[in-house]
Amino acid sequence: MAKNLLIVESPAKAKTIEGYLGKDFTVKSSYGHIRDLVKSEDAIDIANNFTQKYEVPADKKQVVSELKKLAKEAEMVWLASDEDREGEAISWHLFETLGLKDATTKRIVFHEITKPAILKAIDTPRKIDYNLVNAQQARRVLDRLVGFELSPVLWKKVKPSLSAGRVQSVAVRLIVDREREINKFKSEAAFKIVAIFGKGKEAFKAELAERFSKQEDAEKFLSDCIGADFDIRSLETKPAKRSPAAPFTTSTLQQEASRKLGYSVARTMQVAQKLYESGNITYMRTDSVNLSETALNAAQQEIVSAYGEKYHQHRKYKTKNASAQEAHEAIRPTYFTNHTIDGDSSEKRLYELIWKRAIASQMSEAQFEKTTAKISISSRREELTANGEVMKFDGFLKVYLESADDEEEDTQQDGENAMLPPLTKGQRLALQEMSATERFSRPPARYTEASLVKKLEELGIGRPSTYAPTISTIQNRGYVVKEEREGKIRNFRVLTLKGNAIVKENKTENTGAERGKLFPTDIGAVVNDFLVQYFNGIVDFNFTASVEKQFDEIAQGLKEWTDMLHAFYNPFHKEVQSTIETADKATGERELGVHPENGKKISVRIGRYGPFVQVGDSATEENEEKPLYASLRNGQSIETISLEEALELFKLPKVVGEYEGKVMKVAIGRFGPYISHNSAFVSLPKEIDPLDVTEEQAIELINAKRKKDAEKLIKSFDEDPEVKVLNGRWGPYIEFGKLNVKIPKDKDPLTLTYEECKALADAMPKDAKKGRFGKAASAKPAAKAPAKKKAVAKKK
Repeated sequence: MAKNLLIVESPAKAKTIEGYLGKDFTVKSSYGHIRDLVKSEDAIDIANNFTQKYEVPADKKQVVSELKKLAKEAEMVWLASDEDREGEAISWHLFETLGLKDATTKRIVFHEITKPAILKAIDTPRKIDYNLVNAQQARRVLDRLVGFELSPVLWKKVKPSLSAGRVQSVAVRLIVDREREINKFKSEAAFKIVAIFGKGKEAFKAELAERFSKQEDAEKFLSDCIGADFDIRSLETKPAKRSPAAPFTTSTLQQEASRKLGYSVARTMQVAQKLYESGNITYMRTDSVNLSETALNAAQQEIVSAYGEKYHQHRKYKTKNASAQEAHEAIRPTYFTNHTIDGDSSEKRLYELIWKRAIASQMSEAQFEKTTAKISISSRREELTANGEVMKFDGFLKVYLESADDEEEDTQQDGENAMLPPLTKGQRLALQEMSATERFSRPPARYTEASLVKKLEELGIGRPSTYAPTISTIQNRGYVVKEEREGKIRNFRVLTLKGNAIVKENKTENTGAERGKLFPTDIGAVVNDFLVQYFNGIVDFNFTASVEKQFDEIAQGLKEWTDMLHAFYNPFHKEVQSTIETADKATGERELGVHPENGKKISVRIGRYGPFVQVGDSATEENEEKPLYASLRNGQSIETISLEEALELFKLPKVVGEYEGKVMKVAIGRFGPYISHNSAFVSLPKEIDPLDVTEEQAIELINAKRKKDAEKLIKSFDEDPEVKVLNGRWGPYIEFGKLNVKIPKDKDPLTLTYEECKALADAMPKDAKKGRFGKAASAKPAAKAPAKKKAVAKKK
């Protein structure tokens, strides 16, 4: 048995490290956290200074048992979890759960998995840093208390099964606020003047700085330019330079991987984790832009070797975030000599991005020559401006150029040119053509995952380890959706002066199309408004940022973690009690107007199954007439739906014709629009508007569904039509009434008899629900559990 047991978080990391250490070391993985707070309401003893009760989950008991055995046999146990607060907490949990002793336990950290880094860590061990552990405990306890106490309030006052979280609720608020900004935005039109001078290769563009809000003013400007003289009034040429961006932090890596590679924040972190564990990059959870002296020297050697001495420029970046750990490094390749790596395509692409960014950070500035020409107009007081730029030395641009967010895009002006032809002051220019194009002001851009991370970081909310889980959580909870939306066709006007004539044209453009943007759902908006009204402190940006600062102070040993929790919890708990007693139920209800035919009130709100429109008041003893209901369609919101759009919803269900002597109806249900025919239901594709479905389309869709179902059916039985052998997503299975039954490997689906199917179904657990092979968990424990216990399970 080896003298030393070294425990890391992941098996991939264990495998890499084991190769660097000799036979005296056994390297094992804890597979992340080995214990967590119990799911019951006594997980945190608030009265006893927030003492926590932990448990080892069932799936970790075997891991813990093995590690305990190995730890007893070893002379020394090395805890080598990650170097952040989460990693420190994992080491502490291992120390406590495995029953380790101070004298025979050492804590080591490293930010890259290379042989020198591992051996250096072994040579410089330390003890567990309880300040870091306490900071992590404070975050874990505070977040559990918020979710544990807020979720039941949402169940009672908004809708069952909802949940709330501290950082997640703030992220949802940002998205809701941005959506409302966009909805309130009134686009303003103005005409932009662009002139083209010269011909062929000598042609260049110039732009008028002023814009005209009225077409008549733009037309007057063009008219005044007929026969006018255009002269170069001034010509200025000056050098310009551009510097490279700092190496990646967690946040900037997530942003750039989204822009350049189209990766979600979660995917970026998954791929980066693999790169780190295989020894290709340094630790991927960091808010430092610092590079070690070793890394700076390695980068210099590689730049000089690959590109030459003039491309190198030594730089040290300073992290703006006061809480950043300068001892940590930015994300960089472990070996700058490796321009690429082995791995799948996503690993190769992300590694290349990290390599380029890190190497570019130590390269020379790009040098340009910028020329600005001011052009006078003999018939007007205004002047046109032409800009040109010529690259004199590419510098870091030889390797890498940082991308921009949507809101930073479109900065290239029509008056900018790659380069200008030779020009002289006083030179007379020949006008080729001049246009006045109607352009519209744009609302603020919706958040992408990357730009939301950027905003959270700017506000000081969250930390490198929390960005990805926060964004995943708000989508998983149904408060936010990431999707594409089609734009709308918009008309715009163009006036063009060519020769001595002005030509007027009406053109169209697609505007408002969105790709991969975050939209709040109706339930997300209603929950946000409820929290803002009754728990403003929880979703207040400054408060959330101040909590993060307090966690940092705890990590530095400047603040007692239990004092911080008492100061937060006592007023928060009172707010919870008061809200349960006094708050009204929140539905987001909005009155749209009255029905033009019957004069009844039309309103929209959130219901048990989602947003819907209602015509008339709910039935009472005095008013027995039931109201009419209609679900909102995809893309519609209770905040923006108009009376006209609501009335359209009541045109469904509608009959679109007959087929085989049976009526075909189009309707909208909980899962979207569909056609009903002869007790069968066929979903409508997204591209078909339910109101526009023709008889021919309906028949075609019904036949296509029948064909698909026929291909799915392997066998049916006369003894019971509800028993079928079907082809499913994961292979053949038996549908026995409401139960899906797995077919054993030694059974041929084609030769199964009804008796065999029944025997297999009878062997399934009686409380199994319909699902993939009857694997859905029994509802019994959840049904009997107290409400609060379910809340905690949800939160987890």
